[in-house]
Amino acid sequence: MIRSVLIILFTLSISIPSFSQQTSVSQQKVSFDQKIGQMLLVGFRGTALTDTNHISRDIKKYHLGGVILFDYDVPSKSSERNIQSPDQLTTLINDLNKLSNIPLIISIDQEGGQVARLKPSMGFPKIKSAEYLGTLDNVDSTRFYAQKMAQILDNLGINLNFAPVVDLNTNPDNPVIGGLERSFSDDPQKVVKHASIYIQTLNNYGIQSVLKHFPGHGSSKNDSHLGVVDVTESWSNSELIPYRELINRGLADAIMTAHIFNQNFDPNNPATLSKPTITGILRNKLNYDGVIISDDLMMGAIRNEYGLKKTINKSINAGVDILVFANNSIYDADIVPKAHRLIKELINEGKISRKQIEYSYNRIMKLKNGMDNK
Repeated sequence: MIRSVLIILFTLSISIPSFSQQTSVSQQKVSFDQKIGQMLLVGFRGTALTDTNHISRDIKKYHLGGVILFDYDVPSKSSERNIQSPDQLTTLINDLNKLSNIPLIISIDQEGGQVARLKPSMGFPKIKSAEYLGTLDNVDSTRFYAQKMAQILDNLGINLNFAPVVDLNTNPDNPVIGGLERSFSDDPQKVVKHASIYIQTLNNYGIQSVLKHFPGHGSSKNDSHLGVVDVTESWSNSELIPYRELINRGLADAIMTAHIFNQNFDPNNPATLSKPTITGILRNKLNYDGVIISDDLMMGAIRNEYGLKKTINKSINAGVDILVFANNSIYDADIVPKAHRLIKELINEGKISRKQIEYSYNRIMKLKNGMDNK
């Protein structure tokens, strides 16, 4: 009965022209301000566009590249955030898309299991966790749940999913990976097998995937939401295998960085802010030229250690293309104008090159051209 109701709800969802029916982004005349705005992805409060003032401003005035949706507002400890029901969320996404000349990234963390913003209590089907599917190790089951997830996201108009997690489950007691059943396995080949199915299935529905958390968060003992996490002693080279293989197979739509510190990579900076890690390993060693997305730059591991200007400077120079400000550790309604202004300041000061912005913009547009924007 519930499944029938969901199908009806999704069928009645408002139809909007797909990305392929719109003018190609690369054919539009784009200002440098717009290119900077495309590098920002932000979270916001509100289940309807009328609930918030700044997100409309951020899209129209600052050319915001994308948004991330949540079911729970951590700073206020409230379940009132962005998601109430399939019908409500479809309307919100439709209204957001109408504001932007350049199609928006509409993103979400919908991994399955405990990390699922679209919950059964809100009218969405339950999706099994990565650990469950990796332990079962049945490709048909993984494909079934991946397709179920892709259909939900596609009908809602979500075009980028921060999944799959390709961290290895090397520390089952890890509070943010193993402890939440987010990893398919401690075996890198098993991770690659099941992650590939998820990525290909999402892509079949015009949804881009994000591999996370580079260069590997599975061995950590602490939570980078709260502070610096050092994996110098626990990290192993096997954690790069899923990235290497998925990149080589052309299955890395985008990759998210981790706020982890590894002295063997960079004695001074966590991965997100580390040029030796992001450019040196991911770009040069693993030959990845797709979009690199930061983990939330408002998380404790970054916010407690660096100022906003330094964070932006270091992350862009490290090789990050999209800066995420989830607004769900702390909330700052003016984070987009602040970040936009600081990027321009850093360019004018000669600390960030215009060429770096151009490279990031071109990668982002390539990612967006692979999306089915509803």
